[in-house]
Amino acid sequence: MLKYRIQSILFVLVAFMLGCNEYMIVGVLKDIHSDMGIPLATLGILVTLFALVYSICTPFISLLSARFKRHNVLFALLVIFLVANTWTAIAPNFISLLLSRVLAGATAGSIISITVVMASFIAPPEKKAALISWVFAGFSIANVAGVPIGNTIARVFSWRDSFWMVTILTVIIFVLLFIYAPKDTPQSHAGTPEEAAKISADRKKYIVHPITITNALFIICVTAAQYSFYTYITEIITKYLHFTDSVLSILLFILGIVSIFGNKLGGYYADRGNMQDIPFLYVIMPVSLVLIGLLINLTNPQSFPLILGIIGFVLIAIVCIVNVSYGANVTVLFLDLANEQFPGALDLSSTFNPVFSNFGIAVGSFVSSMAIGSGLFNIGNIVFISAIFGFCSLALVLRLEKLTKEDM
Repeated sequence: MLKYRIQSILFVLVAFMLGCNEYMIVGVLKDIHSDMGIPLATLGILVTLFALVYSICTPFISLLSARFKRHNVLFALLVIFLVANTWTAIAPNFISLLLSRVLAGATAGSIISITVVMASFIAPPEKKAALISWVFAGFSIANVAGVPIGNTIARVFSWRDSFWMVTILTVIIFVLLFIYAPKDTPQSHAGTPEEAAKISADRKKYIVHPITITNALFIICVTAAQYSFYTYITEIITKYLHFTDSVLSILLFILGIVSIFGNKLGGYYADRGNMQDIPFLYVIMPVSLVLIGLLINLTNPQSFPLILGIIGFVLIAIVCIVNVSYGANVTVLFLDLANEQFPGALDLSSTFNPVFSNFGIAVGSFVSSMAIGSGLFNIGNIVFISAIFGFCSLALVLRLEKLTKEDM
């Protein structure tokens, strides 16, 4: 039991480490802008490209490495991730910074997918959804502690020191995983041509299954809804809700806290019946986004009262709760579908949540970056684009609820 608890904590720490690396960039974009003189709309590409590479590389790396022991692949990927993050900390120019983010994105998805598979095997059946929700809560904890701390370090010292913090954390986690990572999780081996053909057939059927497709589209729309505005969250909070820079880290900390609540809310619903009880949450999200946009755009910025800033921030917090609540549900759904109907696709299925969530991040940040860069939207209007993605999420989760009732 003690070893299980240590392993569980380590898996959460892996997600926290990856979350700091991925999300911290959002909190320090303004500092990179000041340091390198790159426009904010251009710096949004750092978020887009990381997420795009993440979504493209993760399934290929996972499939190519499936023949090797999971723990050995995990250790190798962690070393590459360590190099990538350290490269970000010392990047001398924008191109170097961009390449370091590409390398980090290429490894991060496979690291978390291996971690999720390990977690699903070590946990008792009645605790599987809860443990997976805690793993994904590690990303929210990165928002709670990592992003605000990174933002504070960037303001007091340098944005580069924020990434040095992640490098130190990665070394510590690597050592602990080397000792405690499970080294005997079952794998899909293709020992004979017949076994190889069965695994290949399972993967093909799994990919085109209606639940897989709908689940993937739902994840893309949910994450696009968040990151089309969250990429510029520091600017929204300070310039459009008129909070001062001095309270920015505190407000980012609060958003991280509520995101943890959203993760645990998702785990609660996953334990109760997967996707069947959460559609009502995705009514709240697009409505809240529309209200944020109206509040920002229908109020005189010269006489913007504090109470409206607080209301706007509360609405953003509600969106963050809903946005992260899908994690455990979709992951358990992907894994259960593979376990029950397509066992040869298990390793592939473990990559789908990080793959499609990061593809959604890439879509959302790219669309908002292009809209702002073209002059059609300013950052204050970008929440209306997020709302469109939010309404698409609602339609897809309703469809997913129906599919799961019919098929599982």
